[in-house]
Amino acid sequence: MNTARACLADIARRLADPALADQLSPAVEAVAASVRADGLTYVFGTGHSHLLALELHFRAGGPAYVVPVLDPSLMLHDGALASTTRERESGVAAEVLGRYPLGPRDVAIVISNSGVNAVPVEAARHVKAAGAILIALTSRAYSEAIAQGRPTLASLADIIIDNGLPPGDALVPLPGTELRAGPGSTAIGAALLQAMFAEVAARLAREGPPPIYLSANMPGAEDNNRGLVERYRARNPHL
Repeated sequence: MNTARACLADIARRLADPALADQLSPAVEAVAASVRADGLTYVFGTGHSHLLALELHFRAGGPAYVVPVLDPSLMLHDGALASTTRERESGVAAEVLGRYPLGPRDVAIVISNSGVNAVPVEAARHVKAAGAILIALTSRAYSEAIAQGRPTLASLADIIIDNGLPPGDALVPLPGTELRAGPGSTAIGAALLQAMFAEVAARLAREGPPPIYLSANMPGAEDNNRGLVERYRARNPHL
């Protein structure tokens, strides 16, 4: 179990770094301002990064104003090899994000650990052209190691959340090989985003009940959640 402990310890150490939490502040302020203006926060990633969009969608304690940007061809369940190819193709981002009415009141979080593939980079440009605020969740170290002159997600963002992960994502060296195991981007990305939206909720709560879902098993959940769905359903195609 030494490798398992090493992986968990590395993730815990990274999440305990105060600098990681401090960098969330601009993102919190941007999202809170958007919610006050009745804007939405769109969340987009390809491959495993799309899991973080689902992580924030329609769950207990989660924000009702989040809209995941989903396309089966960029996920893994319809074909991992095909999705890996598609996330490197130009023109896909405009096609996918064109289904969502991003505007100046909105925020978009684009997630890419490497930050160099065509789809997340072009998604960033689409967000900027729509006038929305662009938050990038990425690894600066990974992008800088492999960019080779290509534009990166971080270079286009208004606000950057750097997950602090190494090039290649995996955390734990495997003895006797050049391989590493234990990718950290999903676990750390989920923790960062949940912490960020919890802080947004705390700030909004000073002004009244924030738009947060309750677990369906909790008292008052039916009325609370029905009202939120009615408020956002017309603008969130995934409700």
